Amino acid sequence: MKKLLLPVALAFTTLAGAQAFHGKGDTKLQIGFNGQDNANGITGTVDFGLGKNLSYGFSATYLLGADDIAGEKPDFGDRADLKVRLNANIGDVIGIGEKVDVYPGLNLGLRNFGGHVGARYFFTEGFGIYSEVLFPFARYDSSVHGFDHYNNQFTFQIGASFDL
Repeated sequence: MKKLLLPVALAFTTLAGAQAFHGKGDTKLQIGFNGQDNANGITGTVDFGLGKNLSYGFSATYLLGADDIAGEKPDFGDRADLKVRLNANIGDVIGIGEKVDVYPGLNLGLRNFGGHVGARYFFTEGFGIYSEVLFPFARYDSSVHGFDHYNNQFTFQIGASFDL
């Protein structure tokens, strides 16, 4: 699945044709599907513009469908994750127009320090779609096993984006 999702996300990023990030004071809300090995759920993010090409935000993920491990069901703490994020909104830097926002970034969460690459395409001034991939750079626990793997691995997200 990982081998398929990354090319899809990259194709979405490169085929989209415009930019939707307005800079300082811009606020984006995203609600979407989160897919990862042995689990899937919902994700919500909010990003706030700090400057022309920089934003910060927060994300929350909750896994609705998570596999049992050794006969045990994951509890709330195994399913939930919170992150603080920083994005470089580079759509205007690479010259792709006004309807698309492309953003690589860093995130610091409850389980790891990682990165993400995403793109948002807006159909109207306030509504669009987004796709994002997340990947850990450094896990807080070097021997991740069992439920610790949830929200601590390569993940793919897709959903709706709103300009607030």
